[in-house]
Formats: sequence, C-alpha cells, structure tokens
Amino acid sequence: MSRIGKNPITIPSGVEVKMDGSIVTVKGPKGTLTQDIDSCVEVNIEGSTITFSRESEAPAHRAKHGLYRALINNMIIGASEGFKKELEVIGVGYRATATGQLLELALGYSHPIAFEIPQEIKVSAVTEKGKAPVVTLESFDKQLIGQVAAKIRSFRKPEPYKGKGIRFMGEVIRRKAGKSAGKK
Repeated sequence: MSRIGKNPITIPSGVEVKMDGSIVTVKGPKGTLTQDIDSCVEVNIEGSTITFSRESEAPAHRAKHGLYRALINNMIIGASEGFKKELEVIGVGYRATATGQLLELALGYSHPIAFEIPQEIKVSAVTEKGKAPVVTLESFDKQLIGQVAAKIRSFRKPEPYKGKGIRFMGEVIRRKAGKSAGKK
C-alpha cells in the first residue's frame, strides 16, 4: 500500500481544483497549474478534500498512485503559498546580478554568464559586504523552480577542496584535504 497515495489532500481557501477528463487544473492566488493524470489513478474531489485510488496492485500503478498525489499536493501548495529556492555564490570575485528576468553571473570564467529566467519565476540577487551573494528564486511551479535552480548550479558546481562554486542554501559539501606538503 502506498502511504503517500492514501493520504487525502485538503484544499485551502482561495484555491480552486477542477477535474476535466484526465486533466487536473489548480487555480490559486499565485497562479494556475495543470497536470495530466494517468487512467490507472482515479481522483475524487469531494468538498475541500481530494482522495486518490488506483485500479490494481501492479507495481506501476502503486508507483503512480503516490506520484500523482504528490504532484497535485505540490500544485496546491504552489498555487496558494508558492515555493522559494536560495543559492549561494561562493568564491573570490564571484558575483551575481539580476535585472528583470536576466541573471548575470561572474564565476571566474573569461566571460560573464547571462541566463534568461522564465517568466513564471521571480529572481533577485542580494550582495552584502563580507558575505557571499545570494540568488533567490520564487515561483508557484515546484518542478520549474527546481529545474532552473539546478541549471544555475551547473554553471559552477561546488568543488571539494576550497568549496568554491554555486550551492543551495544549507547544502553541505564534503571537503577533501589537499596534497601532502612533501615527503620525508
């Protein structure tokens, strides 16, 4: 039995959930999201709760039972509250500036990297004296914000010797010791 799939979802006030065939639409104050649901999972919307059931105990159906429940739950949270990801840019001379939907990163390469952020995501970059620049991404779409944050991180992944690079806020990097000073 899927523990996640069995849990019902309560719809908060201000969020509207519609089922049109196999497409679930969630509309809230932050935005509108849609998701196509596989026919093996049945969605029941009753009042302010949503329950999910599957047609059989096949492994594929069991996996999709929990998957679609989690996706719909993330859509409801995103439409009502939104999601936020923060990235730290750590390194001497590393900078991040955001103008509109354009994020410009100076990461020690011979050229700055200009990255166009999708319209659904609000981006801001804060640089405080003595601290690493912080890039903040806010959106109602959890999948999109995670994908964009991973793309930004891929421009300069944190390295294990000095810890330089772009990392998620709170991410712990395993550090390695350098080469020995010399042989005796």
